[in-house]
Amino acid sequence: MAKTSLAEACWEHFPHGADIGVRGHGATMAEAFEAAALAATAVLTPPEGVRAERSVAIDVTGADPELLLVNFLNAIVYEMAAERMIFARFHVRIDGLRLTGEARGETIDRMRHEPAVEIKGATLTMAKVAEERPGEWIAQCVVDV
Repeated sequence: MAKTSLAEACWEHFPHGADIGVRGHGATMAEAFEAAALAATAVLTPPEGVRAERSVAIDVTGADPELLLVNFLNAIVYEMAAERMIFARFHVRIDGLRLTGEARGETIDRMRHEPAVEIKGATLTMAKVAEERPGEWIAQCVVDV
């Protein structure tokens, strides 16, 4: 199971009309997915301000790596809404086209976290999961805000 720390995670946002692109980089596909999830959190609030107090299990599949990424991010969006949480630590394992793992975070505190927007869902727009060079993975898509 990959375990990317906040300090190690490499993520970024990219512009896309009224929505926001999230991109994660990692040495493995799992690390790139974790970093993409962290980029999604950063759409809402700085991840370093989120405590890892509780965890929720994530278990998703996809027909291809891009759909797996979108399903993973949408599972996180669902858990944020259902559990009223925000996440900033992600540990995933990818076996073929199945992802299992956990998201760690805390109950959202609107005063402390000051969420900028709400993510409605991840989309297949500009979705890409690829090993660009040996040991350099990218995982990206656009999230609807």
